[in-house]
Amino acid sequence: MPQLYQILSEKVTAWREAGYACDEYPAIAEVLEFQMLADNKALRFLRKPQIRSLEIYWYLRLVAGTPRMIEYYQQLFPKARELREALGMSHEAIRDYVEDYGMDELWKHIRTDDDFARKYMLDALRESLMLDYPSYIFALAMGAGKTILIGAILATEFAMAMEYPDGPFVENALVFAPGKTIIQSLRELSEIPYEQILPARMYKSFAASVKLTFTRDGDKDIPVIRASSFNVVVTNTEKIRIQKETIRKSDLGNLFALGKQEEARAEIANLRLQAIASLPHLAIFSDEAHHTYGQSLDSELKKVRKTVDYLADKTNLICVVNTTGTPYYQRQLLKDVVAWYGISEGIHDGYLKDIHHNINAYHFKGDAGAYVTHVIESFFADYGDVTLPNGAPARIALYFPQTDDLRELKPVIEETLARIGYSPALCLVNTSDESMTKQADIDAFNRLNDPRAPHRVMLLVNKGTEGWNCPSLFACALIRKLRTSNNFVLQASTRCMRQIPGNPHKARIYLSMDNYGILDKQLRETYGETIDKLDNATQDTRRATIRLRKLEIPPLVVTREIRTVVRGAIDAQDLSLSLPTDTEHYELTRSIFTMADQLASESVLQQVGRAETIASSRETVDKFAASVDLSARYRLPLQRVFSELQRVYAEHDIPEDHLAAQAAQIEQQTRSYEVQSETVDIALALVKPEGFQRETNEQGEVIYTAEIIYSRGKEKLLQHFMDMEDTNTHDLGFHYTPYNFDSNPEFSFYESMLKHLNLHADAIEDIYYTGAITDPAKTDFLVQYKDTTGKWRRYTPDFIIRKKDGRCLIVEIKAERERSHPIDGEQGKKALALRRWEQLNPDRLKYEMIFTAMETVPWGDMSSVREFVEGE
Repeated sequence: MPQLYQILSEKVTAWREAGYACDEYPAIAEVLEFQMLADNKALRFLRKPQIRSLEIYWYLRLVAGTPRMIEYYQQLFPKARELREALGMSHEAIRDYVEDYGMDELWKHIRTDDDFARKYMLDALRESLMLDYPSYIFALAMGAGKTILIGAILATEFAMAMEYPDGPFVENALVFAPGKTIIQSLRELSEIPYEQILPARMYKSFAASVKLTFTRDGDKDIPVIRASSFNVVVTNTEKIRIQKETIRKSDLGNLFALGKQEEARAEIANLRLQAIASLPHLAIFSDEAHHTYGQSLDSELKKVRKTVDYLADKTNLICVVNTTGTPYYQRQLLKDVVAWYGISEGIHDGYLKDIHHNINAYHFKGDAGAYVTHVIESFFADYGDVTLPNGAPARIALYFPQTDDLRELKPVIEETLARIGYSPALCLVNTSDESMTKQADIDAFNRLNDPRAPHRVMLLVNKGTEGWNCPSLFACALIRKLRTSNNFVLQASTRCMRQIPGNPHKARIYLSMDNYGILDKQLRETYGETIDKLDNATQDTRRATIRLRKLEIPPLVVTREIRTVVRGAIDAQDLSLSLPTDTEHYELTRSIFTMADQLASESVLQQVGRAETIASSRETVDKFAASVDLSARYRLPLQRVFSELQRVYAEHDIPEDHLAAQAAQIEQQTRSYEVQSETVDIALALVKPEGFQRETNEQGEVIYTAEIIYSRGKEKLLQHFMDMEDTNTHDLGFHYTPYNFDSNPEFSFYESMLKHLNLHADAIEDIYYTGAITDPAKTDFLVQYKDTTGKWRRYTPDFIIRKKDGRCLIVEIKAERERSHPIDGEQGKKALALRRWEQLNPDRLKYEMIFTAMETVPWGDMSSVREFVEGE
């Protein structure tokens, strides 16, 4: 039976294909479609697993209605047998229990009977499904970007809340982090380019409204305005957890007398909780949730859950979002995992380094000196000259169980380095032992992402596992069998897998056979994967960095048709308002009753006289204020609006409930709109350097770069400037390098034309491959067209050849099978849009489509392009 995350993936795919249909809140389609660039061919900013998770989140929120997990499972699996199988309760004893007592009794039994839950491995299920509020787990492997996913969810929630103030959207967020180390990584929330996640019109309001708060040691309270909106509070769990014993003495200050620390702890806990509980429309995010969810399920989880339960009771909690890379508990997938992106997928998509056939296991007894010697020799033999694109040298981390092991083997490592020609000063020690690790060592460890950092061999004890992001780390070695381990082997051995654009080199893991078995066990329990699967995972998607070579590119000046919607001519004298008839009628009537004898033993109430109408107070607004509002809203003369309101209401003020009706009357009489077209000359920037990443290279030069993603099969289509430098004698093309062609026919056309253009360089300004840059922040050369559903889209043609006389040829390379595409299809609509450009610019713009059935473009098929190049 498929898992929940697999079912959701299918449902979300269908929702995406339907254009993210949501009648009540259609702006969500605008938000989700914004994540992709022109033609949906490239990601704007968020990575593939982040976009997929964001789609799943909003499907659950708007299509499924933010269900509790137990409710959603019951919807998906209405039959008791299917529900039990979906929840992993297929044991015969559980089936018999359901037949005897029913499902409702089973839920009660799981909730209350610890022995029963433990016996049938239902602890995780009980914690996941018995909650009184929606709670979802997004399981993303390291490198996929869990922190940015949290930022994307809360940003889109806030944007939707501003778009629909009365909607069911999040207006405040509490972000939990387990401990100080990871809360530092959460500071990335303040650095996320939210303008790349939200459409421009939404981003402005979001940026002006959001308030980001990081709790600090010693603060007695959380500095937020009670009951306010659009707050993001980032804290570690210890700072607001409901147990008063978690408040440390250092947080108490001198405000409380000696002997009253318990009262102080309770007071501070209450202050912090009350601040959070005052925030309406709250969502809670738990980053690296496995710390309190998976492996510590029986202890830490209950402490954090108690706090979340308290907040759910004190404020309107919308939902809880948990992010983790470890969605398994004792080899059982947690049942509230709604999105899953594993290590193997991360390798395949290029977010993690490839380790294909590069996990090395060794069997040795007693002295580990020979093993350590081999690790150092092997690493420097294969990685000695390896660097990242930014020049950072490849590094290795050696993890030791105890400081005594490190002391024993450090001389062996230094002697080996000296013998193979490297300085022992390349070693850097980082442990919790102050006698071995000074503050200078810690500072050097924190600077390892600097390409100039000199250390290449890190010797670690209880350091550098989770939360350490060091892309220049290419190898990890575990020295000796771990005496105790809580996922240490897994966290330490995979620390070298974080990838960086442009790196083609694999990572390597060195293990003893003892640790090999531990790693395999922890992979199964934590990720549901095996070493064999990890070892055979290959990288299909790769990333590279492109750099702008030519910054001063003249813009492409074209005549385009601009259509604007304008309001038709309105004669304000024709405005005529009337007293609304469909508004609520407010009046107060009074009737007087008295007791009247009906029988000797009975009396009844009898009305005395007629009912009397009494004037009642009513919220009103004066006519001048109403006139100012309505005239400004509809751009009408103030005096004319005032005169009409004066005529209708005479000496009376206007009831507030009449204003909407009066506005509707004006709207009805002034909604005369028309579409006007005009042709204007527009200068289109082929490249906008400000849209690229501005950096300084090793020579101190300012350069502009961007990251690109391509499949492994298209690596041969990545062409650098120097690849054709010998034949490109006039430095044509390559306004950025490398060019990332989409197909071999595109590359074939460019290669042939570049040689030909160099023979006619006296007439040619340049040739540009434009088909790969589709981000409006990086180029203006985007053609707008209406797709088959009527939505406006953008796409970029493949090439522009510009002559020195200003004339330009736009060239599109297509497969022969696309020649017969219908004119009203997607490709036909693109072609029609470009033909319209050509018609509006007959003297300076020409458009040519070349079809080919081969992997190359035959020279004869380029005759029209050659005529343009060689013609007068």
